[in-house]
Amino acid sequence: MKLKKALFPKKRKKESWFKYISGILHLWLGLLSSLVVFIICLSGSIYAFKTQINDYYNAEKVFVELPAHPQVNIAAIEALFERQGREITAIVIPEQPNRSYSISFREQGEEQSKTQYFDPYRQQLLGYRSIQLDDFFELILSLHKSLWIPGIGKQIVGISSLIFCLLLLSGLVLWFPKNMRNLKRGFYIKFKAKFYRINYDLHKVLGFYSSLFLLFIALTGAYITYPWMKNVFIVSLGGHAVASEAAKEELSEDFDAVLKQMLAKEQDKKQMAELSAVSFDSIYQLTNKQLPYAGAISILGPNDKESEFKVTKLNTSNFLGAILPDELAFNKKGELKNQALFADQALHKQFIEIAKPLHTGEILGIKSIILYFIMALIGCSLPITGFIFWWKKVK
Repeated sequence: MKLKKALFPKKRKKESWFKYISGILHLWLGLLSSLVVFIICLSGSIYAFKTQINDYYNAEKVFVELPAHPQVNIAAIEALFERQGREITAIVIPEQPNRSYSISFREQGEEQSKTQYFDPYRQQLLGYRSIQLDDFFELILSLHKSLWIPGIGKQIVGISSLIFCLLLLSGLVLWFPKNMRNLKRGFYIKFKAKFYRINYDLHKVLGFYSSLFLLFIALTGAYITYPWMKNVFIVSLGGHAVASEAAKEELSEDFDAVLKQMLAKEQDKKQMAELSAVSFDSIYQLTNKQLPYAGAISILGPNDKESEFKVTKLNTSNFLGAILPDELAFNKKGELKNQALFADQALHKQFIEIAKPLHTGEILGIKSIILYFIMALIGCSLPITGFIFWWKKVK
């Protein structure tokens, strides 16, 4: 009997039907999805620090001791590798001076490149990145995306994410008191109260403060899972639905531009085939001249498939310090062939490019990762505190 009352609570006097239905949905959907939401939030909070954990696991290679006057000298690095019979194929130069470079290179007579950390001040290779934690994080990611259930697991996670969005919205409706004079009680936790009162406050107050953050994380997760959610975001940000005629026209224009670029590349490739490429140091200097702001730089050299240097520089020179990619392409002569600045793109294309770091919290670096971690832990707690609150009514 108590279980029936707990599952089908009666409408209170003077309670609006909207709030009553919101409460019923909040209860049933919460019970239905609580375990999955808990797993998603917990695995997400662990995976959030993947890069930082890997960096500190490889600390003796990732971080280097600074000399009195640290200076970047890419030309000296290239000369060193050339003397050793090695050909640099790619180089990643971090913004922070106390971090090592990541250099991809080919040994003489070999076709496959290898990547190692490199101390730019002492001019020495530091070794390969340890991959011992990779399997662990792959398991965590698989749990987060599909609950370790092949096929249907991804759909369960996607549906649970959408249910979580409804729970957050209905929770906001329930948070507002009938009498607005009691509004203040929803802003703080009364830790001196009894256990069940503290549990109720934890659910209500933490849910309120985290709701918008968790809603954003859940929606971007659904964006990654469902093509139709991609269309919702793209259209709302000024783009066209993928299946629409306008989108086809936009894609056609993009395809024409890409085709022209490909034909130009092939022509360039033939012309540049016999030419020796300019140095990575030259490309580094040209990049800083073209994009005169501080930021990590990744340079991929020409190869059998690409005749150009591909450069990505991370731009944090904005109000929030968001990590936004700007891309350049130089031919073997060092002539700028293409420039794709993040700020110049349409809003929906910007979102497509940064959707993943927006979902993981990497978009603002460590400060947003910590914020997302805290929000994810609160997300873990909501199914627990909500179930305890409901179970008290059953007992």
